[in-house]
Amino acid sequence: MVAPGLRVPGLRPAGGSAGRSVTGSGRRILTGFAVLVAAVLAVGGVVVDTPGARADQVRDLEYWLNDYGFSQAWTTSRGAGVTVAVIDTGVDGTVAELSGAVVGGTDVSGLGSSDGQTPVGAENEHGTLVASLLAGRGTPAGGGLIGVAPAASILSVSVAFGTSDAELSNDDQIAEAIRWAVDNGADVINMSLTRNTLDWPTSWDDAFMYAFENDVVVVAAAGNRGSGTTEVGAPATIPGVLTVAGVDRTKEASFDASSQGITIAVAAPSEKLVGVAPGGGYLQWDGTSAAAPIVSGLVALVRSAYPKLDAAEVINRVIETANPNGHTVPSPIYGNGLIDAAAAVSAYVPKPTTATPAELLQAWITLHRRADTAPVTPTEPSTMAPVVPDADPALPERDTAAAWLPSPLTLTYVSLPLAVLIGFGILVTLFGIGATRHFKRIRSKL
Repeated sequence: MVAPGLRVPGLRPAGGSAGRSVTGSGRRILTGFAVLVAAVLAVGGVVVDTPGARADQVRDLEYWLNDYGFSQAWTTSRGAGVTVAVIDTGVDGTVAELSGAVVGGTDVSGLGSSDGQTPVGAENEHGTLVASLLAGRGTPAGGGLIGVAPAASILSVSVAFGTSDAELSNDDQIAEAIRWAVDNGADVINMSLTRNTLDWPTSWDDAFMYAFENDVVVVAAAGNRGSGTTEVGAPATIPGVLTVAGVDRTKEASFDASSQGITIAVAAPSEKLVGVAPGGGYLQWDGTSAAAPIVSGLVALVRSAYPKLDAAEVINRVIETANPNGHTVPSPIYGNGLIDAAAAVSAYVPKPTTATPAELLQAWITLHRRADTAPVTPTEPSTMAPVVPDADPALPERDTAAAWLPSPLTLTYVSLPLAVLIGFGILVTLFGIGATRHFKRIRSKL
């Protein structure tokens, strides 16, 4: 029960599609939404649609908690003290699983509420699904959905892509959202969205550099093939970003719900995932929009367990503990392998020797951005120094005698041919004189 995501120019959720049945009819309300950053949203049919569901009905569906080491990692860290900004369609903090999790927020679209908790956009469930998968607390009764980092805090930054009603352009919303998140204490930024292009606007250079220089880890979804994103797009292409690909339940590449690219860092589950919808109720969904918050939650666990590590060291720990799972890595499909939460918070990982996210982005900017050459303004005539031309070289003195002497030119083309001609004429004359005298002697004898 998966509907293809709508496609419009610019940003959109990285997931693909969403669906929910109403009163048992099976009719889908969510159909996928497209926004400036190609969303990875991919939600299928209802998993549980009533608030009175048994606790184990939802928990039993969360296979990733055990399969990827999160249950084991919780003995070391649950993400306490770490704040994750969810830049998305807004997070409904009133649902039971997110009660107390959302500690702040804002809206940069002009369509939501000042706290970022009013979902905006055509497919506004996306942000709440992302946040619940990342930091869901379960329900007061001990059931419901629990996120991979259940003690982490959420900042909700609502954006509204794909609509002309927003006060800012899609690109500008992202830039402003990142800066607000950094200024309001985010340790991690989750971006379950994609621009669906390899490049990005120059305003993002400054925004992402601002995040990196303030030691924030930025996690981005690779995008979904099913949503038309065959190749990863920005922000997943930005140097320094932790890009997440998706795998299916068997831990093999999710070719329908994950794009490929050389910037992919790690892979995480992206199929048959469960999230909480605004107002309550649960949705099953597919896509790297869901894989990204699982990795953002893992980053929160690492930052909580190792608060002195900087962003580069945190990213390195996530990458170095990834499981190749029999594949050659790094690869454009799995990155450095499948995440391993238990190893990420407990294994020995040497200090990285690679460049920091800020250094990586700065190197890219230096290499690829070409500053416009400023036009040269001519100096005002009144301030110009007079230009004095160089003096002509002196003429050679006239040599009267030399004029009568032969030069190489006259010798070659005048004197020598003339001498040959004169000599030939003398020979002809002498021959004629001799011949005349000879004939006279002959006559005299006769």
